[in-house]
Amino acid sequence: MHIKDRTFIVSGGASGLGLATVEDLHSHGGYIAIIDINADTGNQTVQRLGDRVQFYEADSRDTPALEAAVKDIAAWTKQTSAPIGGVIPAAGVGLPAKLVGKNNEPVDMSTLDFVLNINLRGVLDLLRLCLPHMTTNTPTEPDGERGVLVLVSSSAAFDGQPGQIAYAASKGAIRSMTLVLARDLAQNGIRCVAIAPSFFESAMTAQMSGKVRKSLENVFEFPKRPGQAKEFAGAVRFCVENAMVNGEVLRLDGART
Repeated sequence: MHIKDRTFIVSGGASGLGLATVEDLHSHGGYIAIIDINADTGNQTVQRLGDRVQFYEADSRDTPALEAAVKDIAAWTKQTSAPIGGVIPAAGVGLPAKLVGKNNEPVDMSTLDFVLNINLRGVLDLLRLCLPHMTTNTPTEPDGERGVLVLVSSSAAFDGQPGQIAYAASKGAIRSMTLVLARDLAQNGIRCVAIAPSFFESAMTAQMSGKVRKSLENVFEFPKRPGQAKEFAGAVRFCVENAMVNGEVLRLDGART
């Protein structure tokens, strides 16, 4: 799919991997709709990048807010004649916890809900709201493609670490539903791909201690460093542009062992 003159919706697009994706797609001629809770950085990004970027403040856990955002984005695409070509749900959180803590107390359910509601429920909610606007797109030559979903899984979906129970469950679900979505949407000419990054520099990983960071770096084969946001964004662009990439989960993990 060509990026130029198509709209791409990026949740969590005001920072980290989402912001890098916004910048990359925008640099290749795309129109970008950022959905995020951080209004300050979202609006700053709009001011920096210009008219082909719009910001919509919404929490991934808030269905009415997402509905309003998608409705406004759809109206914007009518003005620009740039149909929704892709959705990248990049909003995500990680909150370390085991089901049973040191004092033999069960984890508070609100901790699990917080992670699952953003990383999984919020993704499904955004996709179901966006898809009706994509299935009616004019199909493009030569394959009749109408759009692409690029989901964000994680290496934790394959080999989650202690304390990642909710995070691994949410990202494992993203991994599992990628092929299902690809099959469900094939008749509509819409692809679905997922990217599973390992240790990437982001706001989430910036909170890690030096000891934890070093232990994670040690399990990379090559290169021996965290991934960079621009490398993630480049992978998103590859998934958008290559029509043969469908139903697959692409690992970005430096051959992590």
